Amino acid sequence: MSEPPTVVLVHGLWMTPRSWSHWKTYYESQGLTVLTPAYPGFEIEVEALREKPQVIADLTVPETVDHLASVIEALDEPPIIMGHSFGGTLTQLLLARGLGAAGVVIDSAPTEGVRVSPISQARSLLPALKSPANIRRAVSFTPKEFHYAFTNTLTAEESRAVWDRFHIPAPGRWIWEYGLFANFKPGHQETWVDYAADRAPLLFIAGQRDHIMPPSVNRSNAKHYRKSPALTEYVELPGRDHWTCAAPGWEEVADRALEWARAHAVARPGSEDPSAGT
Repeated sequence: MSEPPTVVLVHGLWMTPRSWSHWKTYYESQGLTVLTPAYPGFEIEVEALREKPQVIADLTVPETVDHLASVIEALDEPPIIMGHSFGGTLTQLLLARGLGAAGVVIDSAPTEGVRVSPISQARSLLPALKSPANIRRAVSFTPKEFHYAFTNTLTAEESRAVWDRFHIPAPGRWIWEYGLFANFKPGHQETWVDYAADRAPLLFIAGQRDHIMPPSVNRSNAKHYRKSPALTEYVELPGRDHWTCAAPGWEEVADRALEWARAHAVARPGSEDPSAGT
């Protein structure tokens, strides 16, 4: 097929589209159209969201997926979809709908059924999970908690600068319902996908030093797709933490993601493939 002209970057929890500012500029300098859609209600700036946490607390996963899907479905051609952290979960849900020409998930939060829960992940999520009342709240990290969960390869001072510019609260319900306890609930949850179904190619990129979504979580998530006819690959980058999309050396991650997606992008099922018959 022709090269997808658009890249859609999906942000994760505790973040907004501002977290993709480096990648957006970098990819646009290479001639690509880059979209960084916000979750519904997150279109305002970081500072304003901190003052309106109820917008965050009330958000649901289905309305977020529907919103992102509407952005993608409005495009003329299927894009490359990339997601970081919970944006990786959302990317998997979008691919499961038959959207996108290729997907790349970076330090992805898992979809339902991934039962690996390393100690560092439990420690990272503890601020949200220590009180059941947080289910109804928007939950923030303190600068110290953020340093452990997101930016553990940076100094405390560097991490604080990241926290000041990018951090917002996250929906407590998402962390409770789709975090460590998701697999103990009966029935399928809103992050369930059919792991055996066909979809666009998908690459998992894990950071070797990621605390909140460690390599073992991403590796297990990728293995769940072993019965799918679609291409699924996994790569682990040494020395990278959860802030890998903006930590020093982020260009290597961006290049790796784009090169893989360009090499493996396919036409959306049911759409015309320009290369057919050549």
